[in-house]
Amino acid sequence: MADGTSGDGHDGSGPARAGDRIRAAARELFYSRGIRGVGVDEIVARAGVTKPSLYRGFASKDALVVACLEDYDAGLRRRLDEALAAHADDPRAGLVAFLSGIAGRSARPGFRGCGLTNALVEYPEADHPARAAVLASKRALHARLAEVARTIGARKPEPLADALLLLIEGAFACGQIFGAEGPNRSLAGAAEALIATSLE
Repeated sequence: MADGTSGDGHDGSGPARAGDRIRAAARELFYSRGIRGVGVDEIVARAGVTKPSLYRGFASKDALVVACLEDYDAGLRRRLDEALAAHADDPRAGLVAFLSGIAGRSARPGFRGCGLTNALVEYPEADHPARAAVLASKRALHARLAEVARTIGARKPEPLADALLLLIEGAFACGQIFGAEGPNRSLAGAAEALIATSLE
């Protein structure tokens, strides 16, 4: 459910499988309960590994948190890439499909918003590595949206990217508040309207 992927980039050897399990368990627990509410002991118990196994792969809990945030980021980027690839001749439709996907996921039971955005709320410290990872992800998403906006011929790509990112972040919040019957059901239509206005 969170914005992530299941792999951690290892090659499938024994230690890598342990690392995969640790990362997957941490992502699930962090997303469902919050990062600060989950301890290392619970993560290793869920993953079925020992604490030394965790620390062989991750120098600290903060390092594991950053790895999970990178997974969330990879998942978000992948979904945007897939939506655009599915509409290779119509990036405008690809953008709308990406937003529609967010609307659909936000209506599912257990949706708790964006794992990246949630982490930003948990870590207000300006110098925390988790906050830096989230900000890098969000800025990269904005830049990608602006790139696609230029591709479709938006008169002002940056403001369109601003507006689309506002829609996305609003959808993450509204999905938690209202569920399937909330404002997110209008997400694709709102994106269509913004894009159409940007092309006039």
